[in-house]
Amino acid sequence: MTSSSNRLTAALKAAGFHLCLSLLVAALAAALVFGLWYPYPYRELVGGRALFMLVVGVDVVCGPLLTAVLFNPAKARAELARDLTLVVLIQLAALGYGMYSVALARPVHMAFEVDRLRIVTAAEVQPEDFAKTKFPWNTLPWTGPSLIGVRDIIDSDDMMKSLDLSLQGNEPSQRPHWWQDYSLSTPAVLKRAKPITALRNKHPQEASQIDAAVRESGQAEATLLWLPLTSFRTTTWVALIDAKTAQPLAYAPLDGF
Repeated sequence: MTSSSNRLTAALKAAGFHLCLSLLVAALAAALVFGLWYPYPYRELVGGRALFMLVVGVDVVCGPLLTAVLFNPAKARAELARDLTLVVLIQLAALGYGMYSVALARPVHMAFEVDRLRIVTAAEVQPEDFAKTKFPWNTLPWTGPSLIGVRDIIDSDDMMKSLDLSLQGNEPSQRPHWWQDYSLSTPAVLKRAKPITALRNKHPQEASQIDAAVRESGQAEATLLWLPLTSFRTTTWVALIDAKTAQPLAYAPLDGF
């Protein structure tokens, strides 16, 4: 009985130490994911928080749990080292696969597309499209989402090709060879954007939420406009933009259509 009690105490201590290390690794991963890949409001628009919490939650629980099951101070040092090494390798493999999944789903651009800002994720871009794309649009950013524009349709032939691609689920904002610097789209952005009064008229019951977004922007309401903000996951957000520069300044979960 004493031997079993000692074994349980030692196993729990080892599992506790493993849990602390796992939480430290999870915190570092969270800093990368939420500080760089999924800053606000992207994590709300593409669901990054839920995916990351699922991946890390399983990883943090399983590693220490396996340590608690396998740890036994009565084992030979070599056998114990082998068991714990195997646990760590399994945990790192699971974390690596999870982080790969999170990276694949990460938002890479906020693109102005016709009459809205749309979040584009890495998974939505076809790799083969990079072959017909010039620098700097032939790669996806790893340092967080960037603000870009989408070029206009050139002619009727271009329109038909674009329509065909859209019917296949490949929207203009998902095509690297259509991407352009946001400054080139600024006139179109300002032309399509609407005053905040229009948003208030559209959502009279959400005055407090609109007020909060205006405060978040750091500017006077008269100097702001808004556009619908969408992603593959939701169409019920808006972005408040500077009426002169067209730069997004604040966001609110309100239907913009």
